[in-house]
Amino acid sequence: EENKGFLDSKPYIFDRVFQSNTSQEQVYNDCAKKIVKDVLEGYNGTIFAYGQTSSGKTHTMEGKLHDPDGMGIIPRIVQDIFNYIYSMDENLEFHIKVSYFEIYLDKIRDLLDVSKTNLSVHEDKNRVPYVKGCTERFVCSPEEVMDTIDEGKSNRHVAVTNMNEHSSRSHSIFLINVKQENTQTEQKLSGKLYLVDLAGSEKVSKTGAEGAVLDEAKNINKSLSALGNVISALAESSTYVPYRDSKMTRILQDSLGGNCRTTIVICCSPSSYNESETKSTLLFGQRAKTIKNTVCVNVELTAEQWKKKYEKEKEKNKTLRNTIQWLENELNRWRNGETVPVDEQFDKEKANLEAFAVDKDITVINDKPATTIGVTGNFTDAERRKCEEEIAKLYKQLDDKDEEINQQSQLVEKLKTQMLDQEELLASTRRDQDNLQAELNRLQAENDASKEEVKEVLQALEELAVNYDQKSQEVEDKAKEYELLSDELNQKSVTLASIDAELQKLKEMTNHQKKRATEMMASLLKDLAEIGIAVGNNDVKQPEGTGMIDEEFTVARLYISKMKSEVKTMVKRCKQLEGTQAESNKKMEENEKELAACQLRISQHEAKIKSLTEYLQNVEQKKRQLEESVDSLNEELVQLRAQGRNCLPTRSVDIIFTFCVQPKPEDDA
Repeated sequence: EENKGFLDSKPYIFDRVFQSNTSQEQVYNDCAKKIVKDVLEGYNGTIFAYGQTSSGKTHTMEGKLHDPDGMGIIPRIVQDIFNYIYSMDENLEFHIKVSYFEIYLDKIRDLLDVSKTNLSVHEDKNRVPYVKGCTERFVCSPEEVMDTIDEGKSNRHVAVTNMNEHSSRSHSIFLINVKQENTQTEQKLSGKLYLVDLAGSEKVSKTGAEGAVLDEAKNINKSLSALGNVISALAESSTYVPYRDSKMTRILQDSLGGNCRTTIVICCSPSSYNESETKSTLLFGQRAKTIKNTVCVNVELTAEQWKKKYEKEKEKNKTLRNTIQWLENELNRWRNGETVPVDEQFDKEKANLEAFAVDKDITVINDKPATTIGVTGNFTDAERRKCEEEIAKLYKQLDDKDEEINQQSQLVEKLKTQMLDQEELLASTRRDQDNLQAELNRLQAENDASKEEVKEVLQALEELAVNYDQKSQEVEDKAKEYELLSDELNQKSVTLASIDAELQKLKEMTNHQKKRATEMMASLLKDLAEIGIAVGNNDVKQPEGTGMIDEEFTVARLYISKMKSEVKTMVKRCKQLEGTQAESNKKMEENEKELAACQLRISQHEAKIKSLTEYLQNVEQKKRQLEESVDSLNEELVQLRAQGRNCLPTRSVDIIFTFCVQPKPEDDA
């Protein structure tokens, strides 16, 4: 059947179904030809093609623009518009304007003026959206219109994908605005015709889009999803329709559920490979078919017609005021307790008949007048004028902002052009740099050898820093253990009876700690021996051997000496390089900076070693303070022994204290 399509044996009913072998002329005659007459009679019209990518939308809307048999809807409708005009009454005067723009990456670009890259959508006094600042060209023949289409088409974004060699990357809208005036009756009619070629929905897995093409596909799918949401909301008679979710639905707001005769061409792929996309497209068409638009003739009233309409509206307003006064009087009588006779009561049917008579006298020429602020009888003329001035002021502010946005967009385009010029200059500079770099390779090789030597020195310093961190951790552990021993000693001093056992335990623990701490505390053993003699132990002897820390510092000094000699060698070699460098170009300065950086790091390491030496002196000072505290503890112990001899037999107790000093950990050790 001509109005049925089948998918998986399920029927989909539309106004007309075309086979793949249908000619362009037949598609035009059945879909678009009658809209030409409607537009010339003052109605708005819209034709757009919807479907997945590579399903034939651009072929349907444009076809082969200059081929009589292969041309699509747009060139045929242009020819028909002028043919209708030539056959109409000679008293009619026509003014035809065309605009051509695209929605690319959710930005409106003027295809007739490439400098306008981010146009805005406004609403006129009738709350009808339009593109502000878009180029409008007056045309007087089909050839001029086709030249305009060719110019705009050359500026449109297209790309190659796996599914289409010439894939549209934007939604294009070709707007034909027809205004006519009867020179005898002075009646003015206007009609707008939107010819929309939508970009197709895409699956990245099928098209293989990547990079900029992938970003374009995301924006295309997003705007088509917004269109689907609008269609669904209109089909479900929702109270809220999301026209503002995308600029495309904003522009086509009047075409979708507004004052416009709209024709949607659903383009489907017959391949089973695209079955899911075809099913989605058919469901979209079924939802769109349920939408009902309310259309009316766009008429511009003359001054005399506006005056008559004003007088009749004024008369109607007077009648309504009288009705309100009547009802108020009747209500007051009822509230005062009076009984209003039936013949004096308000007769609703009679009032409706009077209102109908007044309405009948009013000739409604335009079913959709300009939308203004509602002015009731309670508003004075001054208040109304004030509201209108405020509205005009707000519209002017909005226009200024849009103009500012447009100027900024043009400035951005200019800056992009300048940036491209700078990039070309930068590329030329880089080529010169490559030529100079070839001359520096020999010197760079020598410099790399110097860097390797410096790296060896730095590696040795890093190993030394790691060893120092380990020793610092050991010292910290010993300090914590010493604090625990001090606490235990204070607790045992309370009970004098158990002091011998506790002292023996402390002796064993301190002896054990002495063995583990000899590497760090060799310089303290002599003083500890004197302390042992003071408490009665003559067996304490200084062990032989030197501490590991002294050896490590000796190694560090050797490394530093070696590093200084190597630095001197490098300085001499740098002076030699400076002589050679004077003959080369300015790029040799980079090698000097690297050498200076090496010297800076060497000086930093020297400063670090100096700070470690200073910190070691601080540790020695803390050690002396701990020795003084040990002396005081020994004096207290002697006193305790003296008291113990009065009560207990005299026993010889040997006490050896080992102190550990915690070095301050360096942040960058």
